[in-house]
Amino acid sequence: MTNIERVCSFLKEAGTYYLATVDGDQPRVRPFGTAHIFEGKLYIQTGKVKPVSRQLAANPKAEICAFKDGTWIRVAGRLVNDDRIEAKESMLTAYPSLKAMYDAHDENTQVLYFEDAEATFSSFTAAPETIRF
Repeated sequence: MTNIERVCSFLKEAGTYYLATVDGDQPRVRPFGTAHIFEGKLYIQTGKVKPVSRQLAANPKAEICAFKDGTWIRVAGRLVNDDRIEAKESMLTAYPSLKAMYDAHDENTQVLYFEDAEATFSSFTAAPETIRF
């Protein structure tokens, strides 16, 4: 399993992770649930009408955090918008329940991938492990 697959697997198994962005000088955190690998990159999904989309456009630095079975992961990096239909279709195929709200051809669906990411696995019983992708 590659580093990026390990990170994606952890996020999927956790079910919910929390995405942190900044809005001016105010941190903003909200739950997310999409984690998908497309063309070797870790993608998440949102809607362009949401404040999180505007926040990432203004400052693409973001961090996510998830907890599972006594271990947590923090993934920090830049989220890069990918407007390609293929990237959107891949995400919607992986998460078919999203098709009730999103379409790869609409103007709202947004998929973003992590660039220059650093993921740290931590627990109270082991030393932290950091990987980059």
